[in-house]
Amino acid sequence: MDIRLGNGFDVHSFGPGDHVTLCGVRIPHDAALSGHSDADVGMHAITDAIYGALAEGDIGRHFPPSDPQWKGADSAIFLAHAVSLAREAGFTVTNIDCTVICEAPKIGPHAAAMQAALAEIMGLEAGRISVKATTSERLGFTGRKEGIAAIATAALMAP
Repeated sequence: MDIRLGNGFDVHSFGPGDHVTLCGVRIPHDAALSGHSDADVGMHAITDAIYGALAEGDIGRHFPPSDPQWKGADSAIFLAHAVSLAREAGFTVTNIDCTVICEAPKIGPHAAAMQAALAEIMGLEAGRISVKATTSERLGFTGRKEGIAAIATAALMAP
């Protein structure tokens, strides 16, 4: 049995807007996240965790931000690609743990919807995906409400 773990980290700053997209769920907010794609910081961290477990680099290797075709892209494309690479290599994603770090918006009320959205993209049971949040106790850029960070761990297994 081959078991692999990977971790991912991502951060995006706030800019003008009226919602954020986190782990595939649109959440009303007084700002949006800025980025080349849809800036889904949670999904980016999860994608990088899967790429990491596969020793396949990061999102930028597969979807360069210098390439205009990815401008405004739905991050589900990136996550589906990472899961596809895992399957092609003979691995199954067995579980995901993602922590979103922000003062606002509140993640708890949306966590189940996030799990469901991620499960659909990844072809996993929602019970194998954890989405939770913490604050940084008003310290640093997340504490000053300048942006959102996320960290994720992915476990992959092959027979």
